[in-house]
Amino acid sequence: MSTVSSVIKHDHRELEEYYSKIVSSSADDDTKIRYQNQFVWELARHSIGEELVVYPALEKYVQGGKAMADHDREEHQKVKELLYKFQSLTPSDAQFLPTIKQIMSDLSSHIKEEEERDLPKLESALPNTEESESLATSFQRTKKFVPTRSHPSAPDQPPFETVVGLLTAPMDKLGDMFRRFPKD
Repeated sequence: MSTVSSVIKHDHRELEEYYSKIVSSSADDDTKIRYQNQFVWELARHSIGEELVVYPALEKYVQGGKAMADHDREEHQKVKELLYKFQSLTPSDAQFLPTIKQIMSDLSSHIKEEEERDLPKLESALPNTEESESLATSFQRTKKFVPTRSHPSAPDQPPFETVVGLLTAPMDKLGDMFRRFPKD
């Protein structure tokens, strides 16, 4: 079984990989669009999964976890707003590369804080490994049911985020049927 830290870190590495594919000078516009869609899809789901599963666990188990979770939600909000802008751009737009680079700049510092501070504190505060595995399973399951596009005006805390997500996700998933994604 995977721990919550390992599944979060796995997502982070995927996002870094998709970013590299988007900004690669050798990538043609079709490839950039495919990885743009993949990046948006993964980051939107990842962010909401953290907000619904990981941040409540921080609040519950970690001393000072509420402040940590609130800080992380603020960082997510900034990224969601940029992601919302990015998801409607095309590679020929002048703001395409600057926007993805700004997203990744903001995201990189957030990832570093999460991996070096939040996740280690959470793992050490959890009562046992089974709880970490349970959070990992819940995180992965949650990502299957949440929106796949950025909706920065949506609430970022349960239960309201859950309700809005359940209403928004079907429309996003329908739109995904018409978007191009990487073939691999």
